[in-house]
Amino acid sequence: MLTLFNYWCEAVARVEESGHTHLLSTQPASTPRLALRWLRGRVRDVAEQLDPAPAQPASYWLDDQLEHERALSALAAGEAYAFVLADDTTRYVLSVRPIGTER
Repeated sequence: MLTLFNYWCEAVARVEESGHTHLLSTQPASTPRLALRWLRGRVRDVAEQLDPAPAQPASYWLDDQLEHERALSALAAGEAYAFVLADDTTRYVLSVRPIGTER
């Protein structure tokens, strides 16, 4: 039996004061590379809406090729991967998780 993975990509925002969580975006992906492409786009989108200081970790992450390779390896191995950004009021969690199928 061979286990293959598809991937579920998700971006959520949690408002710290109220504890409310808002689903911002979802997307299925058929490969780790497509999932990472989605993740990079959403990290860029969120960072563009933040002030410069809270957005700085996103800038570093977007340019970090070694971390992207690590994320690809983790996803291909069936592990989840997440990137978190936060400002004074909100925490943004952008994640990809494998959805296994048996063949």
